[in-house]
Amino acid sequence: MESKKLVYGYLTPLLTVLFFVGLIAASFFGWWYSRGNLLDNLIADDIVKLSEVFTLIERECKILSFEYQQNPINFLNVKKDGFTGSEVGPMNLAYPKKWDGPYLFDNPTIQEKEFMVVHTNKGYFITPGNGVKLANGKIIGTDIILDKDADIAEMAQDPDMLIYQGRPLAAKIEMGTVTIRDVVPD
Repeated sequence: MESKKLVYGYLTPLLTVLFFVGLIAASFFGWWYSRGNLLDNLIADDIVKLSEVFTLIERECKILSFEYQQNPINFLNVKKDGFTGSEVGPMNLAYPKKWDGPYLFDNPTIQEKEFMVVHTNKGYFITPGNGVKLANGKIIGTDIILDKDADIAEMAQDPDMLIYQGRPLAAKIEMGTVTIRDVVPD
């Protein structure tokens, strides 16, 4: 009788509590481990979406240039008639009248930081913004420097830089050439 009281009175509740604590701990460690993975997947998804938007803008409006070396992407929600001139945010367009925005209703951010268009010697690239911490532990702007000399295309193939499980965390903006004849009508 005494052994049944010990098993049902103390041991069973103790084992039950330990089981649930173990499940909670395993869940917490699983979440902690995968949170960086989730973050980089979100970045990769947003890079794809932004790349598609800039491809559409290039096809319709012809992107001429961007104003700065690092340009925050915070202008894709500008409405069709929401600006004058040829610049939308820091982006200069050959055919601004063909702007058909808003292209996105909310400009994407990650870790409360805007994505950016970076101008390098090898072209323009969409990247996460400065201060974003990637799953590999690197921080954009501190550990991964995106200056004029940065080879972002190469970085987007290096797992220690801007790629996560085969998904690049940066994308090149393909821009065609525009001549003055294209911009100024006869």
